[in-house]
This record gives sequence, structure tokens and C-alpha cells, in this order.
Amino acid sequence: MAYHHLAFAARDMKAVDRFYREVMGFDLKKVEIGPTPDGGWAKHFFYEIEPDRFIAFWELHGEAYDKVTETGISRAMGLPDWVNHVSFYSPTEEHLNERKAVWLKGGYDVFEIDHNWCRSIYTLDPNNTLVEYCVTTGVFTEADRDRAIAALTSDDLPHSAPPKSMQHHKASDYRTAAE
Repeated sequence: MAYHHLAFAARDMKAVDRFYREVMGFDLKKVEIGPTPDGGWAKHFFYEIEPDRFIAFWELHGEAYDKVTETGISRAMGLPDWVNHVSFYSPTEEHLNERKAVWLKGGYDVFEIDHNWCRSIYTLDPNNTLVEYCVTTGVFTEADRDRAIAALTSDDLPHSAPPKSMQHHKASDYRTAAE
């Protein structure tokens, strides 16, 4: 079952808007504005990813929210950025490469990994949440499923093969090369 929307807190809604509307290309469709249960008020922005599927952000206002908090979902939990992240579907490797170029052109560094069964690109959004585009490049087998089920109850399985490749692309290098 597909989700309707994912919702996150926003530290800087203007920066979030630039990233998700201008860089990611999502359409800002709706904002809800109203009181919150804690006595403050909020704006809830909805960006359409594809028809009737959204990513949403809360901009919180009022005394209850005056304390500056970490909005990166992993950082707020004291975890590395790569643990909790949002991964968007990339239908082809060509699409993935196009998205990488858009991120670099937009001023965002990109980390690229070929995981042997999928290829991913990653960047941090303005909230310090890791955002990914991923294309599946392999085929799942019955052995893959059996290993996943075995891993639920065993810590003694051999490690997976290391990534085929990992590359860090700096936006500053991209801009220099494009000039």
C-alpha cells in the first residue's frame, strides 16, 4: 500500500521550499494553517511528489516551539545521518544520473553508492535529513528472501558483499567544471 504523505518538522521553511520545489521539482499544492494542541500555531506545507502522494513539512510557531530543535530525523535521535532517511524511486539509471546533475547544479553535494543490487544517490536536505534517489538494478531471488528471513533470528550470517563503488561528488567541483 502506498503512503499519502510523510511529514517532517522544518527548521527553515524558505530553504526547504527551495530544495523541494526548485531543486527536487515537487509541486507545492497546499498549506494548512491553524492552532496546535500545545498552544502555538503551525503551517503544514504539502509538496506533491506524484499524483496524490506528498512530502509535507511543519513550520511551528509560538512559545511552545521557541526552543531550537534538531530537525534532521537521524541527528535528533543521536544517530548518523544515513540511518533514518527518505528514499525516492528512480525508474532508470538515466533518471538517477539526471537527478544527480540537478542536485549538483543546485549546490548540493552528492554521495553515490552502487550497492550491487541497487544504485543510490544521497544528499542532505535543509533540515539535515538524508534524501536518496534509488534505482533497482538487480533481481531478487528466493535465496535473498531466505537470507533476509534467517537474519531476523541470527546474528551469525556472513556480511554482504561490499558496495561495488562509492563516490563523493562535490557541488563546488561540478560548478567549476561547468563554467
